[in-house]
Amino acid sequence: MIDPLETVKPAVRAIKAYSLHPYRAAIKINQNENPFDMPDEIKEEVARRLAARPWSRYPDFVASELLEQLAAFAGWRPEGTLAGNGSNELIQAVLAVLVGPGVKVVVPEPTFTLYRQIVTIFGGEVISVPLTPHLSFDVSALMEVTAEQRTGVLILCSPNNPTGCRIEDEDLIALARGFDGVVIVDEAYHEFARHTVVPLLNELPNLIVLRTFSKAMAMAGLRVGYMLASPELTREVHKATLPYNLNFVSSTVARVACERYDTLLRPLVERLIGERDRLSAAVAQIRGLSPVPSHANFFLVKTDLEPQKLFEELLDHDILVRDVSHYPMLAEYLRLSVGKPDENDAVISALQDIMSKAGA
Repeated sequence: MIDPLETVKPAVRAIKAYSLHPYRAAIKINQNENPFDMPDEIKEEVARRLAARPWSRYPDFVASELLEQLAAFAGWRPEGTLAGNGSNELIQAVLAVLVGPGVKVVVPEPTFTLYRQIVTIFGGEVISVPLTPHLSFDVSALMEVTAEQRTGVLILCSPNNPTGCRIEDEDLIALARGFDGVVIVDEAYHEFARHTVVPLLNELPNLIVLRTFSKAMAMAGLRVGYMLASPELTREVHKATLPYNLNFVSSTVARVACERYDTLLRPLVERLIGERDRLSAAVAQIRGLSPVPSHANFFLVKTDLEPQKLFEELLDHDILVRDVSHYPMLAEYLRLSVGKPDENDAVISALQDIMSKAGA
């Protein structure tokens, strides 16, 4: 009998699983979550609707009402809208229908590492294009690579995780119009940029936009994402999603969140934007630390202290951040998510104390 591991693709065996070390801390700002919980008014309305629904029955096979609501919320067409169990499932579904052995996928890096992992699992080849030294998208390099390499897919996270940079509309239009493949824009953090590329779907038929409810919508624990694209592309991607992929609990919360977004959730997003700017400005005043401008609910910090050392010192202060020093180009950086005002005050105080004692 052969070793069953020999039947696994060599490329899969060569990579590590996407994982996160289970650290614990009182102040948790390592996963770009919304620190403000879902408002009670939304929870109460969800509970009322769930109590009136039979739990022994499957969700609707086609969640037409949810898709119509998501489309109206985003300003797109229901037939070009697809819901998923978090945007990660939709990243996987999109790449499943676009990527196979030999397909080249352009990915600006550093970025969300899951893109590279999924492309590799499907047998594709990642063509990495480094960000500029200022950690912004190198549009000229992207245009050159997509023109010369005969690539099939371009993935842009905008705002980009972990750098916070955003693709400009005119740059995206130029890239998409000069590209024979599909352009995927992951808008997981678009609310914090007060900007979306969704209006460009009308003129760019090769554009796919992905969104999540995990960040601005305060639903990380419920796993809801959605995709916006041409109806033709959406039909094909739908083939790669599983039946009943979104449970009715998550679907119900998503619908209520859309209904109450302007009155209950948008104000929390605006508070986080203000806290991001306040926290970044305060960190900039600490000797030895240099924050990177960001359009998201997080930002990078370049540190004169070794990043792993600073990470551990912050953990000693009961503060958990993200050490991204193993990412390309980020050997001197940590990433801070934006917390509540009192949490951000504690982070500022801890950083001042640590960097002062380090003599930075």
